[in-house]
Amino acid sequence: MERGLLWLPLLVAFFWLAWQGSKEYQKIEAYRTWAQQFEKAKYDIYSVLGQKGSQITCGKPTPKGPVKLETFSLLDVQQIRLLVDDKSVDLGNPPQKGRTIELEFVFPDPSQSVRVPFTEIPLAAEWGKYLQTVTT
Repeated sequence: MERGLLWLPLLVAFFWLAWQGSKEYQKIEAYRTWAQQFEKAKYDIYSVLGQKGSQITCGKPTPKGPVKLETFSLLDVQQIRLLVDDKSVDLGNPPQKGRTIELEFVFPDPSQSVRVPFTEIPLAAEWGKYLQTVTT
C-alpha cells in the first residue's frame, strides 16, 4: 500500500507532462496552418510573427491558433530596435545573455510602438536585420 502511494505523485507528474506536451503540439499545428499565408514566419513560446511583403502580423500562440493579432506595414515603421532587458542594443553585435528579449517596431508616434517577444537573442537579431532589409 505504501509503495502504491509513493508512485502516485510520479504517475500524476507523468500525466501532467503528457497533457502539457499535447497542448504545445496543438499550438505548433495551429501555427503551421496560420503560417502558410506568409513568405516568412517564426514561432516560439512567447509569440508568432509573419511577414508578407511589407506587411507584418504578430500575436500570441494558443492551441486554437494565434490570438491578439496585430498587423502593420513596415513602410510605416520608423525604426526597428532590438531590446534586451529593456535596453536598445546593436543588431550587429548583440549581447550573449538577457532576461527579456524583444524586437521593437517604432512608429512616428512613439506611443504606437509594437514589441514582439523572443526567446533567443540571435534569433531576434537575425529577424531585425532581415526586416530592415525588407524596408529598404
